[in-house]
Amino acid sequence: MARKKQKKDDGFKSDVLDIGRVERMTAGGRRLRFRALVAVGNRDGKVGVGLAKGNDVGKAIEKATRKAKKNVIEVKLEEGTIAHEVKGKHGAAEVLLKPQSKGRGLVAGGTVRSICSMAGVQDISSKILGNTRNKLNNARATIEALTNLKT
Repeated sequence: MARKKQKKDDGFKSDVLDIGRVERMTAGGRRLRFRALVAVGNRDGKVGVGLAKGNDVGKAIEKATRKAKKNVIEVKLEEGTIAHEVKGKHGAAEVLLKPQSKGRGLVAGGTVRSICSMAGVQDISSKILGNTRNKLNNARATIEALTNLKT
């Protein structure tokens, strides 16, 4: 009798940051695919970002979640915030993260807010300094900033 594989719960939660429609022209017409940007985290210092394409939205999200779990980084937290001010840059995107006192909250917007909440950061202030609204580059700049923490 064949047993079904049970998925073990690894404690990671996921958040879809962006979904885009991608087209390419072929001899028969346009071919549609979907691109998904997903952040995963355990809200206790581990966070990752993944990007994948699929023939439908569900497949793209599933593949991106798997990729994000492979690219998890460890974030060093001190009482719900980061230890010091840090910058991250990827392409035209530049992100500044500053620690805040307890109870201040998550003062961040867009992808930075999602990634910080997935990492378990409760009190932080951020600013997107780069001249871009590209969610992928902002997400990667935030991940780079979190890896630059020295503690």
